[in-house]
Amino acid sequence: MTFPYEFHIALDGNGLNGLEGRAGVCVFRYDPQTNEHNFDIKFYDGMAGGHALSISPDRKTGFLGSTAQHLMFYDTATLQEISRISTLRFESTDSSIKGSTHAVWLNNTEVIVTIGDGLWKFDLNNPDQPERLCDHGLKVPHALKMTASGRYLVYGGMDHPVQGEGCEVGIYDMETRTVRRLVLPTTCWHVVCDPVEDLFYALSFRVLPQDGGNYHEWAIAQFKEYAYEIDAVAGTVVRHWATGQDTHAHVNSDVCLSDQELIYCNGASGTIMMIDRKNLSSYRLLDAKPCLIARLGATRQRLRTILDSMSRGSLITHGHHHLRAILVSRGAFLDSVYGCQLSEDQTMLFTANRGLNSITIYNYPENTVKLTVKMPSLQKYDKSLHWWSDPRLGFHHSVLLSPKN
Repeated sequence: MTFPYEFHIALDGNGLNGLEGRAGVCVFRYDPQTNEHNFDIKFYDGMAGGHALSISPDRKTGFLGSTAQHLMFYDTATLQEISRISTLRFESTDSSIKGSTHAVWLNNTEVIVTIGDGLWKFDLNNPDQPERLCDHGLKVPHALKMTASGRYLVYGGMDHPVQGEGCEVGIYDMETRTVRRLVLPTTCWHVVCDPVEDLFYALSFRVLPQDGGNYHEWAIAQFKEYAYEIDAVAGTVVRHWATGQDTHAHVNSDVCLSDQELIYCNGASGTIMMIDRKNLSSYRLLDAKPCLIARLGATRQRLRTILDSMSRGSLITHGHHHLRAILVSRGAFLDSVYGCQLSEDQTMLFTANRGLNSITIYNYPENTVKLTVKMPSLQKYDKSLHWWSDPRLGFHHSVLLSPKN
């Protein structure tokens, strides 16, 4: 059976810190007319830190980005691995989390990724001879997107484990091959581009280092959050949105746009934020915090979250970090939606809930539930896990393939 929609989601396995987890792919296929669906899941041995996906324009090849210095390409129809490349062949890195987490496809065989301190172009037809374009100019580059005209590659950046806060985004001019670094008040991991103009949005991702300077095992910061609208041509902020620390908009992941709204999910706060693009002021929240019964059904996930949190920071010396995490999650002790994509016709919002290990499709813009599917546990794919182990597949960034026009 052919399904009109394919929701591809990167997997990083169970546990709290996806940067150190497994690496896999889930594809969820759906027909909204009949509500029929199916899915395939595959984890790849010898890889770690599965993080984000991107799909070639012809929809035949997928890229699984990770934090572990690999480029991995797979067949979107079968999830079978096509090619795997160690980026350490070409350029090393000063941190194990500085990997090729995201990619931008130029055509059906060429992609641009970050490796070490550079922007690199790879051709799948000649993977042994990549081209280094230039230095990317950021501490730890992260999400990459191409602007509407195709001239500017824009990217967010993470905090560096040793060098500290990023507070920057990068803009690469494809014609002049030059990079502009734009300094911002906050670190922004994730970006999304306007479909018509050379504008993009960058979202603040605010964390605190453990032991005063360890950004490798960071803690959630309950600070005010920002969304910046940036002109890629001028390299300046056009407008920005800010909200107080009590707004449930912490630790964002996927971000997308409708004609009216900037939409992004918040894994720590358990919400999906929708900001009015016209005034970049008013907003609404889709609350994805699980009810009490759902939280009780996720006891294994919650216990693993608590244990992982305690292992990253002492309750005695870093009790304030744990308290902030409790406040941000509203006592859920459970992460939430990390995958969030809008259908091309803007009638459905596809989401992947990491903590509940489920996929929910909402009617948009009403935000009513159209379908929820409980996904299988990780134990199905790793027989060495005990039944009491954390069953999360580890949903992270996603891509939605809508029907072709």
